[in-house]
Amino acid sequence: MNCVDCADIDPIEDQGELKLRPCSDPLAAAIRNAGYEVFETSKTCIIPYHRKEELLKLIEMLVAAKDIADSLSVCVKSKGAPAAPERWLTFDQLKVRFANENLVSIIMSHDFCSHMQPIVNFSEEIVGFEFLLRPLPQGSYFQPYELFEIARRTGFHSFLDRAARISAIETGSKLLPKGIKRFINFLPSSIYNPKYCLTHTFEAIRRLDQNPEDYVFEVVETEQISDIAHLRAIFAEYRQQGMRVALDDVGAGYSTLELMSLLQPDYVKVDRSLISFCDRDEGKQRMLREIISRAGEFGASLLAEGIERREEFLVCRDLGMDLGQGYLFGLPEEKPPGRFGITA
Repeated sequence: MNCVDCADIDPIEDQGELKLRPCSDPLAAAIRNAGYEVFETSKTCIIPYHRKEELLKLIEMLVAAKDIADSLSVCVKSKGAPAAPERWLTFDQLKVRFANENLVSIIMSHDFCSHMQPIVNFSEEIVGFEFLLRPLPQGSYFQPYELFEIARRTGFHSFLDRAARISAIETGSKLLPKGIKRFINFLPSSIYNPKYCLTHTFEAIRRLDQNPEDYVFEVVETEQISDIAHLRAIFAEYRQQGMRVALDDVGAGYSTLELMSLLQPDYVKVDRSLISFCDRDEGKQRMLREIISRAGEFGASLLAEGIERREEFLVCRDLGMDLGQGYLFGLPEEKPPGRFGITA
């Protein structure tokens, strides 16, 4: 079951077709006058190409005519590619793809893995892990934020977001015993219809015989939340499947206290900017008390992010927070500590 946004991304080969829509007689004539063969349908101009260099030259010509390019959608279909829904892009998205072929190749080929950072309670017992996208040990290097940014700019963010969720689920199933929480990020903008777009996530959990109650899905920290109703629908779908949801970076950026109260997540992850040196800052401690008080109104668990010093840990504990995460307890690693592993 695939929509076009989550379907596999076909490589651009040396032979294929460039498709443009909407097609018009003046557009087809201009392309023919430039020396290219064009086939017209009622809606689409189809231009065969025989080398990637020829394709790039054609795209450059069309982009140069900005009044034309801005009104068109474009699809590249390589010769011999499997039958699949056509992925239509803007010229800007296609330009970003050609300019970042290495990163797009990493996205297409799933050349990444999931590392795990411990989450502890305030008795310093590990109760869960957050899963974070990282390069393969022998693979091409990338910065995770850069990979997601290129995915967004090329229109591949739904594909990457789903692949990252599945990677985390599969990694956790191999390396963690049941009963350990697994915090997994997601992009609300990559989930158009929660009942459909999350099907693959839920199927992976069932296929691997995992307990849905072990999973906490959290809004990724870089995502600007503008559609509250849509995010509520996503939260509701996760919860209907027996999973929990978290709001990240509360107290900074886009995740405000009002947003927290509107969404009422099961876990509230407090931004590291409030945690850093909170032992020396009365203003931060007042803000933490306010967050703890308001989250208590709907029964959320509080998780302090970015704890690097024991003094910060002690303040968070004494204020009544539930969980902590940060370099004080462990960096993201390929495998969890030995006592949690269920494979060698």
